[in-house]
Amino acid sequence: MNIEFNQTNQKIMFVLVLLCLALSGMAQQDLEKELETIPQEREKVTATFKSGKLINLHTNETIHRNELDFKVDHRFGDIAGDNGGISQFFGLDNSTDIRIGFDYGVSDRLTAGLARAKGATAVQQLIELSLKFRLLQQTSDDRMPLSATAFVSNTIAAVKANKDDPTAATSYSSFTDRMNYVSQLILARKFSPGLSLVLIPSYIHRNYTQFNDQNDLFALGAGGRLKLSKRMSLVVDYTVPFRNKEEKQYLETLNQTRFYNVLGAGLEMETGGHVFHFNFTNATAIQEMQFIPQTTSSWTKGQYRWGFSISRRFSFNKR
Repeated sequence: MNIEFNQTNQKIMFVLVLLCLALSGMAQQDLEKELETIPQEREKVTATFKSGKLINLHTNETIHRNELDFKVDHRFGDIAGDNGGISQFFGLDNSTDIRIGFDYGVSDRLTAGLARAKGATAVQQLIELSLKFRLLQQTSDDRMPLSATAFVSNTIAAVKANKDDPTAATSYSSFTDRMNYVSQLILARKFSPGLSLVLIPSYIHRNYTQFNDQNDLFALGAGGRLKLSKRMSLVVDYTVPFRNKEEKQYLETLNQTRFYNVLGAGLEMETGGHVFHFNFTNATAIQEMQFIPQTTSSWTKGQYRWGFSISRRFSFNKR
């Protein structure tokens, strides 16, 4: 009797185990279906770039609310060519442009900027007011495949007006003549933790220019960041201005020079709260309203220069 009872129990237990396994499989399938129907939260991609600028071009990055970013940019003279070499200590004896700026995070999406630059042309003593607003942010599921940020600036030239030459770029007759405007749409994508690219269509308007120069100019810039190590990256950018052919030829003949596209390359280093850029570029100016329409230096002639930028961020958020 005991033997028969044990065999019966074994059969019952075997059937129950099979039944439980079947029910478990059905329940798992139902749970998976339910989970598939639950909308997953879109994770936003952050830190596409580590700084608000590459070398010459802006990135899509804005500053967090109640944070202040202090930045110093410096451009030296030509490394080689007629104005470089050992006699000028490869450009270190000269300074083509210097910029000191402050950017403040009004919100996580809106950054307001104030800067003062030397200026690299006859238009000098530049005061820049800027706004940077994040329109779109890339998501990890690619439902939003890229980030988009709008940048606008108004630069005022405080240099003394040239009253002797009415064709000069600084022959100002009113305060509005000193105004210069830049508008950019910054399109960026982080392809991987080590690679980010940016594309920037730009529009520049200068209220007053040298005789027969363009007041309005379109340009297209592109750049990228390639991570080399935990704290070091390669950064590069390139800008193509679209000039009117007739006016370009007139100015090149008048000034005995040529206009060139702008190429920059360098290293980005993170050191705690600082981000340091060490770079080379043929642009003598730092601000968009000058280096995009007025770069007359060529890499092939040795007319490229050392440059650096260093930024330090401060937080005023209450703890």
